[in-house]
Amino acid sequence: MKSYILNFVNSVVLVAFGLWGYLGSESPSFTALIPVITGAVLLLLTPWFKKENKIVAHIAVLLTFLIIVGLLMPLRGAMARGDEPGIFRVAVMLISSITAMIVFINSFVQARKNKD
Repeated sequence: MKSYILNFVNSVVLVAFGLWGYLGSESPSFTALIPVITGAVLLLLTPWFKKENKIVAHIAVLLTFLIIVGLLMPLRGAMARGDEPGIFRVAVMLISSITAMIVFINSFVQARKNKD
């Protein structure tokens, strides 16, 4: 799969599931919008990502890595509370982001091989 397509899919997942978590909360916190904001930024980067802009690709990888790390605490919190919908939401965002990261890395490796 093309990395820019997976970036788009990951962006949509982060925005949709992040909004679901924020709007579905009885006491929403601004930090719950971090995946939404990150997803929106990644979504805005998609056209340049598609044009194989190296700087944008590296920014997308960095943001994706940061969101993976950032989602680990909410997952632990949801698990500690026994919040099954919360676990599901965060797990889907993590799986989407980890999958995107794997494709990004494979894309970078492939580009490096093609360069040599």
